[in-house]
Amino acid sequence: MKTYKHLFENIVAFDNLLLAAKKAQKGKRFKTGTARFNINLEREILQIRRELIDGTYIPGAYTEFFIYEPKKRMISAAPYRDRVVHHALCNVIEPIFDRRFIFDLYSNRKGKGTHRAVLRYQNFARKNKYVLKCDIRKFFPSIDHEILKEEIRRKIADTDALRLIDTIIDHSNEQETVIEYYPGDDLFTPHQRKRGLPMGNLTSQFFANIYLNRFDHFIKESLRCGSYLRYVDDWCCFDDSKDYLWEIMAEAVRFMESFRLRIHDEKPVVFPVTEGLAFLGHRVFPGYRLLKKDNIHRFRRKMKGWQRDYSSGRMEWEDIRNRVQSWNAHALFSDTYRLRQKLFSEFAFSRGTA
Repeated sequence: MKTYKHLFENIVAFDNLLLAAKKAQKGKRFKTGTARFNINLEREILQIRRELIDGTYIPGAYTEFFIYEPKKRMISAAPYRDRVVHHALCNVIEPIFDRRFIFDLYSNRKGKGTHRAVLRYQNFARKNKYVLKCDIRKFFPSIDHEILKEEIRRKIADTDALRLIDTIIDHSNEQETVIEYYPGDDLFTPHQRKRGLPMGNLTSQFFANIYLNRFDHFIKESLRCGSYLRYVDDWCCFDDSKDYLWEIMAEAVRFMESFRLRIHDEKPVVFPVTEGLAFLGHRVFPGYRLLKKDNIHRFRRKMKGWQRDYSSGRMEWEDIRNRVQSWNAHALFSDTYRLRQKLFSEFAFSRGTA
């Protein structure tokens, strides 16, 4: 297998760091950390470059917060200068790995995304009778640092680039505790292995794709499942035989164990594609798409809250309009014309009436 050297000089090149800074500020230009960095842009980039070259670069502390929909998860935001470094690294190494990813990996890749994953699901559903849908239990907190580094070293042999990658991985903040035992473990093994990547990081999302890349090829090439797709830790296999899909499930469990991961015991199920699958915020049928009911209920609750806040003057109309438009863009992807008409007719916004 071909490995790549002489990458670090491209990572620390001034032009690459400048491009990374432009990418990092997307959607965040007016935040304090971004503005402070941009005031002295050239000096900040040169300082990062010096630290990377002489090996003194140390990532800063993460800002942690929780989101609760659709489930409680901890999101970790890296300091702005670290996000610049993450982009600089990915600018150089992402193309190397992307060529090895399967076509039907849709998470955190250019030209992919949730909508294309849903469309691909529909395409497979029209050609097959059954679907196996699985996800991985506590995926990001379970990612094993040693295994991840080994997977990265299968393609990268540049010592300085690997030093930077290891630094980013090793400075991951503490994640939810996951204690799992696998074949060959003793009583202390789960406590001795470093695990977990911070959700919300560009590098974490990219490293997650690398971590499961061999699994993707195992399903496609060793098990010969042509109708397979994955988005982060959600994956689906399609076939006309239920027995074959359950065989894939059994083999997948064994493969995942070798990467110290567990598939949700209660989640895997094989069922007819005509029943519709809850997938990436939509309920997907071979011929049409609906929004998941919990998505609709959450939006209705939010609208009631925005209505109260607008009436009391705590929220401006421009903020409400932007949030509604964002949800509407998501809902437009499904067959929701009547639903949206009904929802929007339920609410009237005026000052001092709630």
